[in-house]
Amino acid sequence: MLSTENNARLTKVSLGTPMGMLMRRYWTPAAFSSEVAERDGPPIRVRLFGEDLVLFRDTSGRLGLIADQCPHRLASMFFGRNEDNGLRCVYHGLKFDVTGACTDLPCVPPVVPQVMESMQKSLRTTAYLCVERAGLVWTYMGPGEAPAFPDLEWTLLPENYRYVSRHIQECNWLQALEGGFDAPHLTFLHAGDNPDPTRGIVPSFYEVAACDFGFIVATGRDFGKETISWNLNVMLMPFHKIISTTPHAAHMWVPIDDANTMLYSIDFQPHRPLNETEIVRAESGDWIHSENLPNSDIGVRNKRNDYLIDRALQASGKSFTGLKGFGIQDCAIQESMGTLVDRSREHLLPGDAAIIKLRQLLLQALRDHEEGKPIPGSDPQSYRVRSIRCELPRDSNMAQLITTLVKADIAPTT
Repeated sequence: MLSTENNARLTKVSLGTPMGMLMRRYWTPAAFSSEVAERDGPPIRVRLFGEDLVLFRDTSGRLGLIADQCPHRLASMFFGRNEDNGLRCVYHGLKFDVTGACTDLPCVPPVVPQVMESMQKSLRTTAYLCVERAGLVWTYMGPGEAPAFPDLEWTLLPENYRYVSRHIQECNWLQALEGGFDAPHLTFLHAGDNPDPTRGIVPSFYEVAACDFGFIVATGRDFGKETISWNLNVMLMPFHKIISTTPHAAHMWVPIDDANTMLYSIDFQPHRPLNETEIVRAESGDWIHSENLPNSDIGVRNKRNDYLIDRALQASGKSFTGLKGFGIQDCAIQESMGTLVDRSREHLLPGDAAIIKLRQLLLQALRDHEEGKPIPGSDPQSYRVRSIRCELPRDSNMAQLITTLVKADIAPTT
């Protein structure tokens, strides 16, 4: 179990909270670039860490992510006119550029330049720096100078080497993250959906290690051989997971607010384009990606229709859950816990060792941040890692090997 106080420290993400302030020190995906492809095109709404924002591309092609409410009378900038290198509020005509500066104040009668300049400075709005990587707009919402963008392998690849989707999970980000590192659930929740024989054996060995990029969760399964089958998955701060599958896969559980999460899911091949079979699987909804309602980030299978659970399929034994797709199975269970779990009510079991350690490492990262110590992922090259599966002799010292095994030779592909 986790104390109510520590549960709040890990889950609350609004401005001023410990986890919210830590997460703002990292680059965060805000939208698909395609949503704001047009210069002077319509702005879109973005909600991150409990903040309501609007994203637009200006006349010069620069990206602006600014507060949704105009600082004058708090009208929504979503309705603004995107013109002449700024977003103009339609209520009284104030215009703001991508830096948040008020560049025009037409509703004020002409006054001396110094007075006008003072008024414009007082009307500066919140604005966050944006960059584009891998077809996504990323933003830095923290203090001071933005860090270098990390060497996330899938963001360094050509477009046809990866497949990216997203959908909203109606639960706190930590529920989703913990589900991603809960190894025993693979044997049950996803049973019947994958022929991988390792899913039939509950892990017997666990090793979790803090690293300069985040942490590694290693789970070992014993098949009675001379070796142990190990699965090593990396967590890259603050909310990334690389999955040891073929093709490689990744998740990002990005907090919309305390009760909602935008889950980005990625399939990628480091050395070649995805083939037709891999793309068909990604688009099918059978794997980690969600089939969404038209023009929406809400899954076709969602909690309002009980995820279209097929009880006959469940009873047949071909599916343990009767739910289609790994991603929806995870989403359904994580949302079923409620929007924000009270972890003080849990009764943890030996198989939850990785979850316990994960929480301890996240709490330590919060303490380090509050004490001004370096945070994981400060070096962009530390993200040059890849989750793997391997067979190791029974007497192998995983505690010593774990950080070496995930290191990968990752560089941009041309």
